[in-house]
Amino acid sequence: MNTTRTRVKICGLTRAEDVSAAVAAGADAVGLVFYPPSSRYVSPENARLLRSQVPAMVSVVALFVNASSDQVKHIIDEVQPDILQFHGDESPEACEQYRHRYMKAFRVGAPGLDTPQAVLDTCRRYDSASAWLFDSYSDGYGGSGKQFDLGLLEAVTANSGSRAVVLAGGLNSDTVGAAIQRAQPFAVDVSSGVESSGGVKCASKIRAFMQTVAQVRE
Repeated sequence: MNTTRTRVKICGLTRAEDVSAAVAAGADAVGLVFYPPSSRYVSPENARLLRSQVPAMVSVVALFVNASSDQVKHIIDEVQPDILQFHGDESPEACEQYRHRYMKAFRVGAPGLDTPQAVLDTCRRYDSASAWLFDSYSDGYGGSGKQFDLGLLEAVTANSGSRAVVLAGGLNSDTVGAAIQRAQPFAVDVSSGVESSGGVKCASKIRAFMQTVAQVRE
């Protein structure tokens, strides 16, 4: 999918002022993390408050890692996210059961996701997804600040049937320009690259990131 503008999702927001900073800088989407072990975890109660700060035309993404169906349904009811993001080991059936738009994340470089063809073959199991998100493989689930070999996406980007590509993993204002030029993603997803500490975003880093993304395709 080729576009003239690269969309941006700012993920792992935990504070109202960070939501405001992301929106003011021009983010297309904001991500709320519902994975308790993460430093970016937000409770359903806090998520409702953050969601109320997001204006129309900016999407709210709810991120889950191997959550139970009851947990996901509770967040859908309480927070009313626009998009679900499954960042764990969820099967296609598990992702589809909510009849809700979703993105599936893949930890590139993990066993079974360590060749371009293997990445594409795995992604094809999730053809019902609205986007495929590619993150780096680490002991945790996202937010590691590490990049992965973009060559592993070659089969995905060359395949006309691929879903929208969302690029994550080690992105910041210094690295995102080259990553966009090489992978030509539909969107980029940043978390630790715009933080001052875990779960605390930095408004100046958000602005710098957004400015770099905007300049790449001018």
